[in-house]
Amino acid sequence: MRNLRITHRTRYRYDRPVEFGPHRLLIRPRDAHDMRILDSRLAVSPPAEVSWHFDTFGNSVALLSFHHAAEELFIGSELVLRRYVFDEPELQIEEHASTYPFRYDPDDSIDLSPFLFVQVAQDRPAIEHWIRTVMPVLPERTMQLLHQLSGAIHAELDYQRREEHGVQTPAQTLEAGSGTCRDYAFLFMEAVRTLGFAARFVTGYLYDAAAEGGESQLVGGGATHAWAEIFVPGAGWVEFDPTNQIVRGRDLVRVATTRTPDQALPVSGYYRGPAEAFVSMDVEVSVTRTDDEPGEERSVVQVGVA
Repeated sequence: MRNLRITHRTRYRYDRPVEFGPHRLLIRPRDAHDMRILDSRLAVSPPAEVSWHFDTFGNSVALLSFHHAAEELFIGSELVLRRYVFDEPELQIEEHASTYPFRYDPDDSIDLSPFLFVQVAQDRPAIEHWIRTVMPVLPERTMQLLHQLSGAIHAELDYQRREEHGVQTPAQTLEAGSGTCRDYAFLFMEAVRTLGFAARFVTGYLYDAAAEGGESQLVGGGATHAWAEIFVPGAGWVEFDPTNQIVRGRDLVRVATTRTPDQALPVSGYYRGPAEAFVSMDVEVSVTRTDDEPGEERSVVQVGVA
C-alpha cells in the first residue's frame, strides 16, 4: 500500500465581477477495497454553500451555490488517501469469457446494458474500419484482444494535451491522428463496445513515481487523467489506460466512473455575464507520495479562502 497526497486547484479569472451559477464538482474518490480517504479539504472562493450527494453511478458529487459576484473563482481540493495494491498473478476470468466472442449472462446483460451501446452511432463505420486495419484477424483470447486494441491506440496516435473542455468523437480522433487521454479513452470505449464489450469512462489522477525524481515516465500527470474500464466476467471492471499502455494500473487513482465522458467533468458550472468577461482558466494537479498518517479521517470545507 502507499499513501498519496493529491492537490487539485482550478482558478477562473474575469475582467470584471461576475455572478456564478451552481457548480458541480466531481473530485472526491469513493472509499473502496483498493482505496481509502484519510483526509480531505475543499477551499472555495468566493464563499459558497456546499452540499454533497451521490449521482446515478454512485459517484460522490459536491454542489456549490454562490451568492456573491467576484472577478475570480477558486476551487481547491486536497486529499490524502491510501492506495492498496493487490499483487495478483493473473485475472480470474470465467471460462466462457476467456475466448472471444462471448456473451454476458442474462443478469449481467441487463445491468450492463447502458454501457454496451455505442454512443456516437454515426462513427461506427469509421471505428470498424480502423479495427480491421489494426487487427485484420481478431485474437481468440479476450484479454489479448483488449491489450492489442489499447496498444494500437497508444502506438498509432500522437498524444497532445488540450486544456479546453470536451472530448473528440472517435472519428475526429482517428482523422486527426492525435488526442488527449480523454480522447484515447473514449475511442477505446467505443471500439470495444463495437465488439460487444461493456465499457465505462473513468476520471481520476495518475501517480508517476519517476516524476518525483525530476523526469516523468508517464503521460497525463499534472492534470486530471482519464482512462476506461471494461467489464470482463470473473475479473469485473478491468482498467485500461491507452495513453500509457497500462492495464490494471496501481498508479491510477479512480475518482468517478460514468457512461459518457461528458458526465465526468471534474468541475462544471456557469457564470452570468458577457462572454468577453472571461479571461483565463488555470488548472494545477499534483500527486505525490506522502508518509503522513492522519489520526482519524477528516473532511474540512473552507468557503472563503483561496
